[in-house]
Amino acid sequence: MIVRGACHCGNVSFELTWEPEPPEIPARACDCTFCVKHGGVWTSNPKGALRVKIEDPAEISPYLFGTRTATFHVCRRCGVPPLVTSEIEGRVYAVVNVNTFDAAARAKLKPSPVSFEGEDERTRLGRRQRNWIADVVFKGG
Repeated sequence: MIVRGACHCGNVSFELTWEPEPPEIPARACDCTFCVKHGGVWTSNPKGALRVKIEDPAEISPYLFGTRTATFHVCRRCGVPPLVTSEIEGRVYAVVNVNTFDAAARAKLKPSPVSFEGEDERTRLGRRQRNWIADVVFKGG
């Protein structure tokens, strides 16, 4: 299954290869203030492959907060954060915002609330290495 998504204006788009095709896609609704205020609901397939295309990299605003171990890629044009990355031991891991998915993929979503409050940095990075997408490639416009 290929999951396609993009920010509102299309400056940031992606294709997530998800094999085998899942009967449903888990959608983690994080309770941190950034995700709540920006509509960030995240998913990943650690065995998947993510290809990200950025038309105009100058229009991306990287945002870090808290432990500063994850970068929210926010489009300056439309304000949407379609993905988050975390560099761990020289490798980039990512999650994608299900609210940016095309209609076909959105029909498979299974949302659930999550909270990472109180998670220490080591635990957080280990969780990302296990659960986030590890095959991530960025392409310019």
